[in-house]
Amino acid sequence: MRRFHFKHTGRGLLAVLTGAAIALLPGCGATGSTDAQVQTQKLVIAEPVHLIGYLPLYVAQHEGYFAEQGLEVEVIQATGGAHVTAVISGDAWGVIGGVDSNALGSKNSSDPIVGVCNVVNRANVYLVARQGLAPSGNSDEDLREFLRGKRVVAGRHGGSPNLLTRYLLIKLGLDPDRDVQMLEPADAATVVAMLQQDAGDIGNGGEPQISEGISAGVWGEPFYKFPDLGDFSYSVIGVKRSTIEKDPETVQKFTNAMLKALKAVQEDRPLAERILKIEFPTLSDEALKASLDRAYADDLWSPDGFISRQAVDTDMDVLIQSKVYEGTYDYDELVDMQFVEAAQP
Repeated sequence: MRRFHFKHTGRGLLAVLTGAAIALLPGCGATGSTDAQVQTQKLVIAEPVHLIGYLPLYVAQHEGYFAEQGLEVEVIQATGGAHVTAVISGDAWGVIGGVDSNALGSKNSSDPIVGVCNVVNRANVYLVARQGLAPSGNSDEDLREFLRGKRVVAGRHGGSPNLLTRYLLIKLGLDPDRDVQMLEPADAATVVAMLQQDAGDIGNGGEPQISEGISAGVWGEPFYKFPDLGDFSYSVIGVKRSTIEKDPETVQKFTNAMLKALKAVQEDRPLAERILKIEFPTLSDEALKASLDRAYADDLWSPDGFISRQAVDTDMDVLIQSKVYEGTYDYDELVDMQFVEAAQP
Protein backbone atom coordinates (compact mmCIF):
# COMPACT_ATOMS: atom_id res chain seq x y z
CA MET A 1 0.00 0.00 0.00
CA ARG A 2 1.41 3.39 -0.99
CA ARG A 3 2.06 5.93 1.72
CA PHE A 4 1.97 8.89 -0.62
CA HIS A 5 -0.27 10.27 -3.32
CA PHE A 6 0.75 10.57 -6.94
CA LYS A 7 -0.84 13.10 -9.27
CA HIS A 8 -0.03 12.04 -12.81
CA THR A 9 0.81 14.85 -15.22
CA GLY A 10 0.97 13.03 -18.52
CA ARG A 11 -0.51 9.67 -19.34
CA GLY A 12 -3.00 7.41 -17.56
CA LEU A 13 -2.53 5.94 -14.12
CA LEU A 14 -1.83 2.50 -15.56
CA ALA A 15 1.09 3.93 -17.51
CA VAL A 16 2.48 5.52 -14.35
CA LEU A 17 2.38 2.30 -12.37
CA THR A 18 3.75 0.30 -15.28
CA GLY A 19 6.52 2.83 -15.84
CA ALA A 20 7.44 2.77 -12.17
CA ALA A 21 7.77 -0.99 -12.24
CA ILE A 22 9.78 -1.03 -15.47
CA ALA A 23 12.07 1.66 -14.08
CA LEU A 24 13.48 -1.03 -11.81
CA LEU A 25 14.44 -3.18 -14.82
CA PRO A 26 17.12 -1.45 -16.92
CA GLY A 27 16.98 -2.34 -20.59
CA CYS A 28 13.32 -3.35 -20.55
CA GLY A 29 10.65 -1.88 -22.77
CA ALA A 30 12.18 -2.86 -26.10
CA THR A 31 10.58 -1.76 -29.33
CA GLY A 32 11.68 -3.35 -32.54
CA SER A 33 11.51 -3.80 -36.31
CA THR A 34 11.93 -6.85 -38.55
CA ASP A 35 15.64 -6.18 -38.83
CA ALA A 36 16.71 -5.21 -35.32
CA GLN A 37 15.46 -4.30 -31.94
CA VAL A 38 16.13 -0.94 -30.35
CA GLN A 39 16.13 -0.95 -26.56
CA THR A 40 14.12 1.83 -24.93
CA GLN A 41 14.62 2.21 -21.22
CA LYS A 42 11.63 3.53 -19.29
CA LEU A 43 12.30 5.81 -16.33
CA VAL A 44 10.07 7.62 -13.85
CA ILE A 45 10.94 11.07 -12.50
CA ALA A 46 9.04 12.41 -9.48
CA GLU A 47 8.27 16.12 -9.14
CA PRO A 48 6.85 17.75 -5.97
CA VAL A 49 4.54 20.11 -7.88
CA HIS A 50 3.97 21.01 -11.52
CA LEU A 51 6.05 24.17 -12.00
CA ILE A 52 7.23 26.31 -14.87
CA GLY A 53 10.68 26.05 -13.29
CA TYR A 54 10.84 22.43 -14.46
CA LEU A 55 10.49 23.52 -18.09
CA PRO A 56 13.81 21.97 -19.25
CA LEU A 57 12.59 18.55 -18.09
CA TYR A 58 9.37 18.97 -20.06
CA VAL A 59 11.29 20.20 -23.12
CA ALA A 60 13.49 17.09 -23.05
CA GLN A 61 10.31 14.98 -23.03
CA HIS A 62 8.37 16.75 -25.76
CA GLU A 63 11.27 17.50 -28.08
CA GLY A 64 12.51 13.92 -28.07
CA TYR A 65 15.85 14.57 -26.37
CA PHE A 66 15.31 11.62 -24.06
CA ALA A 67 14.21 9.45 -26.98
CA GLU A 68 17.45 10.30 -28.79
CA GLN A 69 19.26 8.74 -25.83
CA GLY A 70 17.10 5.61 -25.88
CA LEU A 71 15.04 6.72 -22.88
CA GLU A 72 11.31 7.03 -22.32
CA VAL A 73 10.75 9.33 -19.36
CA GLU A 74 7.54 9.59 -17.38
CA VAL A 75 7.03 12.50 -14.98
CA ILE A 76 4.70 11.99 -12.02
CA GLN A 77 3.70 14.47 -9.35
CA ALA A 78 4.26 13.27 -5.80
CA THR A 79 3.05 15.81 -3.25
CA GLY A 80 3.76 16.20 0.44
CA GLY A 81 7.45 15.39 0.16
CA ALA A 82 6.78 12.06 -1.55
CA HIS A 83 8.93 13.06 -4.53
CA VAL A 84 12.02 12.18 -2.48
CA THR A 85 10.37 9.18 -0.82
CA ALA A 86 9.43 7.81 -4.24
CA VAL A 87 13.10 7.48 -5.19
CA ILE A 88 14.15 6.05 -1.85
CA SER A 89 11.41 3.41 -2.08
CA GLY A 90 12.15 2.58 -5.71
CA ASP A 91 8.86 3.87 -7.14
CA ALA A 92 10.80 6.43 -9.20
CA TRP A 93 14.22 6.31 -10.81
CA GLY A 94 14.98 9.95 -10.09
CA VAL A 95 13.64 13.17 -8.65
CA ILE A 96 13.67 16.84 -9.54
CA GLY A 97 14.01 18.84 -6.35
CA GLY A 98 16.37 20.73 -4.09
CA VAL A 99 19.71 19.54 -2.78
CA ASP A 100 18.29 20.49 0.62
CA SER A 101 15.34 18.11 0.13
CA ASN A 102 17.68 15.32 -0.91
CA ALA A 103 19.90 15.94 2.12
CA LEU A 104 16.93 16.00 4.48
CA GLY A 105 15.25 12.93 3.00
CA SER A 106 18.45 10.91 2.74
CA LYS A 107 19.99 11.77 6.09
CA ASN A 108 21.60 8.68 7.66
CA SER A 109 20.72 6.63 4.56
CA SER A 110 23.17 4.04 3.28
CA ASP A 111 22.03 4.84 -0.27
CA PRO A 112 21.46 8.63 -0.40
CA ILE A 113 20.07 10.68 -3.26
CA VAL A 114 22.80 12.56 -5.13
CA GLY A 115 22.38 15.54 -7.44
CA VAL A 116 23.76 14.83 -10.93
CA CYS A 117 22.51 17.77 -13.02
CA ASN A 118 21.36 21.27 -12.16
CA VAL A 119 18.07 22.62 -13.52
CA VAL A 120 16.81 25.57 -11.44
CA ASN A 121 19.79 27.53 -10.14
CA ARG A 122 17.84 30.15 -8.20
CA ALA A 123 15.60 29.93 -5.14
CA ASN A 124 12.39 29.86 -7.17
CA VAL A 125 10.13 31.22 -4.41
CA TYR A 126 8.39 34.57 -4.11
CA LEU A 127 6.25 36.10 -1.34
CA VAL A 128 2.90 37.59 -2.25
CA ALA A 129 0.32 39.43 -0.12
CA ARG A 130 -3.44 39.22 -0.37
CA GLN A 131 -4.93 42.15 -2.30
CA GLY A 132 -5.05 45.23 -0.09
CA LEU A 133 -2.02 44.22 1.97
CA ALA A 134 1.54 45.42 1.33
CA PRO A 135 4.61 46.39 3.33
CA SER A 136 5.26 50.12 3.66
CA GLY A 137 8.79 49.64 2.29
CA ASN A 138 11.41 47.00 1.58
CA SER A 139 13.75 47.54 4.53
CA ASP A 140 14.18 44.78 7.10
CA GLU A 141 12.24 46.85 9.61
CA ASP A 142 9.37 47.39 7.16
CA LEU A 143 9.21 43.68 6.35
CA ARG A 144 9.44 42.64 9.99
CA GLU A 145 6.52 44.84 11.03
CA PHE A 146 4.48 43.85 8.00
CA LEU A 147 4.92 40.10 8.53
CA ARG A 148 4.40 40.11 12.29
CA GLY A 149 1.09 38.46 13.21
CA LYS A 150 0.20 37.50 9.63
CA ARG A 151 -1.18 34.16 8.49
CA VAL A 152 1.50 32.81 6.17
CA VAL A 153 0.63 30.02 3.73
CA ALA A 154 4.14 28.62 3.70
CA GLY A 155 3.73 25.16 2.19
CA ARG A 156 4.76 21.78 3.55
CA HIS A 157 7.00 21.80 6.62
CA GLY A 158 10.47 20.83 5.43
CA GLY A 159 9.76 21.80 1.82
CA SER A 160 11.97 24.42 0.16
CA PRO A 161 9.33 27.22 0.05
CA ASN A 162 8.63 26.67 3.74
CA LEU A 163 12.34 26.62 4.60
CA LEU A 164 13.00 29.84 2.71
CA THR A 165 10.09 31.57 4.42
CA ARG A 166 11.31 30.46 7.85
CA TYR A 167 14.84 31.55 6.95
CA LEU A 168 13.65 35.06 6.09
CA LEU A 169 11.55 35.37 9.24
CA ILE A 170 14.49 34.32 11.39
CA LYS A 171 16.80 36.77 9.59
CA LEU A 172 14.27 39.52 10.29
CA GLY A 173 14.26 38.65 13.99
CA LEU A 174 10.87 36.92 14.02
CA ASP A 175 10.05 33.52 15.46
CA PRO A 176 8.24 31.54 12.73
CA ASP A 177 6.28 29.55 15.31
CA ARG A 178 5.28 32.48 17.56
CA ASP A 179 5.36 35.78 15.71
CA VAL A 180 3.37 34.62 12.67
CA GLN A 181 0.80 31.90 12.05
CA MET A 182 2.44 29.35 9.77
CA LEU A 183 -0.07 27.45 7.62
CA GLU A 184 1.56 24.40 6.05
CA PRO A 185 -0.60 22.62 3.44
CA ALA A 186 1.02 19.61 1.79
CA ASP A 187 0.00 20.69 -1.71
CA ALA A 188 1.73 23.92 -2.76
CA ALA A 189 -0.89 24.49 -5.47
CA THR A 190 -3.50 25.44 -2.84
CA VAL A 191 -1.96 28.86 -2.09
CA VAL A 192 -4.12 30.75 -4.63
CA ALA A 193 -7.37 29.31 -3.28
CA MET A 194 -6.40 29.85 0.36
CA LEU A 195 -5.66 33.54 -0.07
CA GLN A 196 -8.67 33.96 -2.31
CA GLN A 197 -10.89 32.53 0.43
CA ASP A 198 -9.27 34.73 3.11
CA ALA A 199 -7.67 31.68 4.71
CA GLY A 200 -4.28 33.39 4.67
CA ASP A 201 -2.62 36.80 4.34
CA ILE A 202 0.75 35.95 2.83
CA GLY A 203 1.59 33.20 0.38
CA ASN A 204 4.70 31.83 -1.25
CA GLY A 205 5.44 29.93 -4.43
CA GLY A 206 6.55 30.16 -8.02
CA GLU A 207 5.03 30.23 -11.48
CA PRO A 208 2.40 29.55 -12.66
CA GLN A 209 0.78 30.17 -9.26
CA ILE A 210 2.04 33.76 -9.14
CA SER A 211 0.50 34.69 -12.49
CA GLU A 212 -2.69 32.77 -11.70
CA GLY A 213 -3.10 34.78 -8.49
CA ILE A 214 -2.45 38.07 -10.28
CA SER A 215 -4.91 37.21 -13.05
CA ALA A 216 -7.58 36.30 -10.49
CA GLY A 217 -7.03 39.52 -8.53
CA VAL A 218 -5.95 37.62 -5.42
CA TRP A 219 -2.64 39.46 -5.09
CA GLY A 220 -0.34 41.81 -6.96
CA GLU A 221 3.31 41.46 -7.86
CA PRO A 222 5.48 39.65 -5.28
CA PHE A 223 6.83 41.88 -2.53
CA TYR A 224 9.86 39.66 -1.86
CA LYS A 225 12.07 37.63 -4.26
CA PHE A 226 14.22 34.76 -2.99
CA PRO A 227 16.03 34.47 -6.37
CA ASP A 228 18.01 37.48 -5.15
CA LEU A 229 19.96 35.04 -2.94
CA GLY A 230 21.98 34.16 -6.07
CA ASP A 231 23.25 30.70 -7.03
CA PHE A 232 21.03 28.18 -5.27
CA SER A 233 20.61 24.45 -5.95
CA TYR A 234 16.82 24.70 -5.85
CA SER A 235 15.94 21.97 -8.35
CA VAL A 236 18.44 19.36 -9.50
CA ILE A 237 18.06 15.91 -10.97
CA GLY A 238 18.80 13.44 -8.19
CA VAL A 239 19.27 9.67 -8.25
CA LYS A 240 20.35 7.15 -5.65
CA ARG A 241 24.07 6.59 -5.15
CA SER A 242 23.55 2.92 -6.06
CA THR A 243 22.11 3.98 -9.43
CA ILE A 244 25.27 5.95 -10.19
CA GLU A 245 27.42 2.98 -9.23
CA LYS A 246 25.42 0.25 -10.96
CA ASP A 247 24.13 2.03 -14.06
CA PRO A 248 26.25 5.09 -14.88
CA GLU A 249 25.44 4.74 -18.59
CA THR A 250 21.78 5.56 -18.02
CA VAL A 251 22.63 8.50 -15.76
CA GLN A 252 24.92 9.82 -18.50
CA LYS A 253 22.20 9.48 -21.15
CA PHE A 254 19.68 11.30 -18.97
CA THR A 255 22.18 14.07 -18.26
CA ASN A 256 23.00 14.46 -21.96
CA ALA A 257 19.33 15.04 -22.72
CA MET A 258 18.90 17.53 -19.88
CA LEU A 259 21.91 19.58 -20.97
CA LYS A 260 20.48 19.79 -24.49
CA ALA A 261 17.16 20.94 -23.03
CA LEU A 262 18.79 23.57 -20.81
CA LYS A 263 20.56 25.01 -23.86
CA ALA A 264 17.33 25.00 -25.86
CA VAL A 265 15.42 26.86 -23.15
CA GLN A 266 18.14 29.51 -22.92
CA GLU A 267 18.32 30.07 -26.68
CA ASP A 268 14.82 29.45 -28.01
CA ARG A 269 12.02 31.32 -26.25
CA PRO A 270 9.35 30.37 -28.83
CA LEU A 271 10.14 26.72 -28.07
CA ALA A 272 9.81 27.42 -24.34
CA GLU A 273 6.44 29.09 -24.92
CA ARG A 274 5.17 26.20 -27.02
CA ILE A 275 6.09 23.54 -24.46
CA LEU A 276 4.68 25.58 -21.56
CA LYS A 277 1.39 25.86 -23.42
CA ILE A 278 1.28 22.07 -23.67
CA GLU A 279 2.10 21.55 -19.99
CA PHE A 280 -0.11 24.40 -18.70
CA PRO A 281 -3.01 24.52 -21.18
CA THR A 282 -5.29 26.61 -18.92
CA LEU A 283 -2.72 29.39 -18.49
CA SER A 284 -3.65 32.51 -20.46
CA ASP A 285 -1.24 33.89 -23.04
CA GLU A 286 -0.71 36.94 -20.83
CA ALA A 287 0.09 34.81 -17.78
CA LEU A 288 2.38 32.57 -19.80
CA LYS A 289 4.32 35.57 -21.08
CA ALA A 290 4.56 37.05 -17.59
CA SER A 291 5.79 33.74 -16.20
CA LEU A 292 8.53 33.45 -18.79
CA ASP A 293 9.49 37.10 -18.42
CA ARG A 294 9.99 36.52 -14.70
CA ALA A 295 12.01 33.33 -15.25
CA TYR A 296 14.38 34.89 -17.77
CA ALA A 297 14.75 38.13 -15.79
CA ASP A 298 15.69 36.21 -12.65
CA ASP A 299 18.14 33.86 -14.44
CA LEU A 300 16.09 30.93 -13.20
CA TRP A 301 17.66 28.10 -15.20
CA SER A 302 21.16 26.75 -15.01
CA PRO A 303 22.99 27.48 -18.28
CA ASP A 304 25.20 24.39 -18.12
CA GLY A 305 23.82 21.88 -15.61
CA PHE A 306 26.69 22.42 -13.19
CA ILE A 307 25.85 22.47 -9.45
CA SER A 308 28.38 24.81 -7.88
CA ARG A 309 29.64 24.71 -4.31
CA GLN A 310 28.21 28.19 -3.82
CA ALA A 311 24.77 27.02 -4.93
CA VAL A 312 24.87 24.11 -2.47
CA ASP A 313 26.30 26.21 0.37
CA THR A 314 23.53 28.82 0.06
CA ASP A 315 20.86 26.13 -0.18
CA MET A 316 22.16 24.21 2.82
CA ASP A 317 22.62 27.39 4.85
CA VAL A 318 18.89 28.05 4.47
CA LEU A 319 18.16 24.49 5.59
CA ILE A 320 20.42 24.72 8.65
CA GLN A 321 19.49 28.27 9.67
CA SER A 322 15.82 27.29 9.49
CA LYS A 323 16.55 24.78 12.27
CA VAL A 324 15.03 21.89 10.34
CA TYR A 325 18.35 20.15 9.75
CA GLU A 326 21.10 19.55 12.28
CA GLY A 327 24.65 18.52 11.57
CA THR A 328 27.17 19.06 8.82
CA TYR A 329 27.20 18.25 5.13
CA ASP A 330 29.73 17.43 2.44
CA TYR A 331 29.37 18.85 -1.09
CA ASP A 332 30.95 15.72 -2.57
CA GLU A 333 28.37 13.56 -0.80
CA LEU A 334 25.44 15.61 -2.06
CA VAL A 335 26.60 16.23 -5.63
CA ASP A 336 28.33 14.25 -8.39
CA MET A 337 29.25 16.31 -11.45
CA GLN A 338 31.03 13.59 -13.42
CA PHE A 339 28.14 13.21 -15.87
CA VAL A 340 27.83 16.91 -16.62
CA GLU A 341 31.59 17.09 -17.12
CA ALA A 342 31.61 14.06 -19.41
CA ALA A 343 28.55 15.06 -21.45
CA GLN A 344 29.04 15.36 -25.18
CA PRO A 345 28.36 18.86 -26.61
